[in-house]
Amino acid sequence: MEGLLTINNVWMMICTALVFFMHLGFAFLEIGLTRQKNTINILFKNVFIITMGLLLYGLLGFNLMYPGDFNGYLGFAGFGLSAPLVDGALDLAYSEGYTYWTDFLFQGMFAATAATIVSGAVAERIKINSFMIFVVIYVGLVYPIAGSWKWGGGFLDEMGFYDFAGSTLVHSVGGWGALIAIWLLGARIGKFKDGKIGAFPGHSMPMATAGVIILWLGWFGFNGGSVLSADPGLTSLTLVTTCLAAAAGGVSSFIFSSLLYKNYDITMYLNGILGGLVGITAGADQMSPTDAILIGVIAGVIIVLGVALVDRLRLDDPVGAVAVHLICGIWGTLAVGIFGNLAGVDQFVTQLIGVGCYAAICVVSSFLIFYILKITIGLRVSAKEETEGLDIHEHGMDAYPDFGLNQQ
Repeated sequence: MEGLLTINNVWMMICTALVFFMHLGFAFLEIGLTRQKNTINILFKNVFIITMGLLLYGLLGFNLMYPGDFNGYLGFAGFGLSAPLVDGALDLAYSEGYTYWTDFLFQGMFAATAATIVSGAVAERIKINSFMIFVVIYVGLVYPIAGSWKWGGGFLDEMGFYDFAGSTLVHSVGGWGALIAIWLLGARIGKFKDGKIGAFPGHSMPMATAGVIILWLGWFGFNGGSVLSADPGLTSLTLVTTCLAAAAGGVSSFIFSSLLYKNYDITMYLNGILGGLVGITAGADQMSPTDAILIGVIAGVIIVLGVALVDRLRLDDPVGAVAVHLICGIWGTLAVGIFGNLAGVDQFVTQLIGVGCYAAICVVSSFLIFYILKITIGLRVSAKEETEGLDIHEHGMDAYPDFGLNQQ
């Protein structure tokens, strides 16, 4: 029995490392799809999210998200981490799949992801201090409280709402925050001018592509670890459905976008892969391979339409975070009621209720945070700082000082 626990726990630690590695993927993707004059700013934000996110989750978030017995809406098991002991040693009966410490670290890697999603959407024009304050509140309080409603055994879990690895609990939570942020923040200078949509090409497509491949690799831990053990049948099925949805999302997105726009757009291809990954995440353990492909195909189409919708609404999302994480997150959550082992009208309605509940808490909380910041210390850098680049003005350095690259 102890040998099985060791095998399970080692797998969970490997998955934890893979999810941690995803933060490099997010950073590469965000850097690649934006202009090089803001590279240091993006790196700073992503490093801050990881470091502060882990500290907040250890001091506060873990016990907000998993409070034990509570009323189903809000509970708190106390500050800090306190592992269960038996005769002075770690209680190995904590779970069949992992120890208390592994549980914390795996969940902690998820916590920071919600803020990372917002980082990409607000790139190139948000004040770094305002963003950091948002991260502290959103990751420290909003994410774990919302997460407790399902993963902590709260009222949505009791209702039967299903979200295997976080299409809603992670991706939509970040996506709703991103949507409110870009609405209050406004578009980058020159993005929407004279009724036309301006294009701001990213400065490194190789880096953006590397970021997506790293994220896809990290999803082996994101979804594979959400089995919460090394169960061979369920883990391998989960990895298969995850990969098939990603592949289908990429191919679907590139084909659909090429039919609409008459070119082979690598950014649509990349975001299609991510859309497929986000879409399968809610039900990766419940789907057949064919179901996974269908979910990915639909997610790929949603990406293309979602990016166009965001532009049409005059919202500026440099990396497509709203389309990928919010819209495909909603799609993946609802897909649990359409495909796979849980498909049915009742389940679909339950999934819809869950989507609505998370929309409510995320929209209200992110609006309050960003609006208060906007009317107090401000959200946006000056026009001069935005034009010349955040790296020089916010950080006093250039990401590529020895290469003589221009600042656009």
